[in-house]
Amino acid sequence: MSTAFHEAEREPQVAPARTVQSPVRYAVVGAGWISQAAFLPGVAQSGNSVVTALVTGDEAKATALADRYGIEHVHGYADYDQLLSSGDIDAIYLALPNDMHRQYALPALQRGIHVLLEKPMATSEADCEAMIEAARNGNAKLMIAYRLHFEPATLAAIELVRAGKLGRIRAFSAMFSQSVAPSNHRASHGYWAGPVSDMGVYPINAVRNLFGEEPVEVSACGVRDPELPFNFDDTVSVTLRFADHRIAQFVVSYSGASMDQYRILGTKGGLEVSPGFMFGVGLKYRATIDGKTHEQAFDATDQFGGELQYFSDCILNNREPEPNGEEGLADVRVLAAIERALESGQPQNLGPFQRQGRMETAQVRKLPPVPPPELVDAAEPSKG
Repeated sequence: MSTAFHEAEREPQVAPARTVQSPVRYAVVGAGWISQAAFLPGVAQSGNSVVTALVTGDEAKATALADRYGIEHVHGYADYDQLLSSGDIDAIYLALPNDMHRQYALPALQRGIHVLLEKPMATSEADCEAMIEAARNGNAKLMIAYRLHFEPATLAAIELVRAGKLGRIRAFSAMFSQSVAPSNHRASHGYWAGPVSDMGVYPINAVRNLFGEEPVEVSACGVRDPELPFNFDDTVSVTLRFADHRIAQFVVSYSGASMDQYRILGTKGGLEVSPGFMFGVGLKYRATIDGKTHEQAFDATDQFGGELQYFSDCILNNREPEPNGEEGLADVRVLAAIERALESGQPQNLGPFQRQGRMETAQVRKLPPVPPPELVDAAEPSKG
């Protein structure tokens, strides 16, 4: 933790808010697959955002992307502090590996620079809390990039549950799998780069919002294929127990065929959303209520452009984003408990946690999908 942050902890002082005009000027920090394949292509159609800077350690990649998207300022990681002090940006989109989030988010937030941070928020609850405090003291907006909080099918499923159409909700189950290439950086950096933190955050976030409450106990079991090079369990089953006699289960895997769906069971019926978590495709659901089945397909949307548009709108109108640091912390505390459950073989009790806000239908964004671009020295995580 930097000296400046220690001083902020001893004498908390809220910095004055920066004046930001549209379009909000972003720096993209990290030029890997997610930035190239999904974030950068959607910026132009947000209508209120522009990328003016790029931070990456690859000079050739930086040059190619800067030329493609008209990015004026290019920086290496050693120049990051210089960028934050330059006046060239209002916000950053941070898409570095999970264990680097705190290192790059804190100095931005402390300077009053807004941060759109990829999930999971961090690799510990302490890091999440430090970023929340830095955002508060720096008078900066911090939003975790939960793109599905703005996706039509996801919000429709939540509204169906909230309206009581399925009766009392009893259970949730999900399966989320992909075959990850051994060469991918996720394959060799332990639990916090493995399938639970990378993919498990989706069913965790979905069930927390579908149930409208936080889990009270976590159990987990993992297996590891000895023929694969992973230094973590490549397939993990998790059970979450909630109050009011509700339960959730999900399986995530780095070694199975692609699968992406979740189901909700209520006393009056059930709902299946499949696909349920991916981007680049239209999600759809199948609801069976009182014996009658209804299917609805939703158009594909640019989920990244939509979340960016929403966050910039929050910045420009001084509104707290819904998937804020508290939402990120709510998931990370569950991820940390799963890690403890895997290590100990014992269920883990979670302390009390009261989420102050939940996603709302008004957050839906319906920007049209954009064609996938040609990648510059970046590979998709899966084997194909």
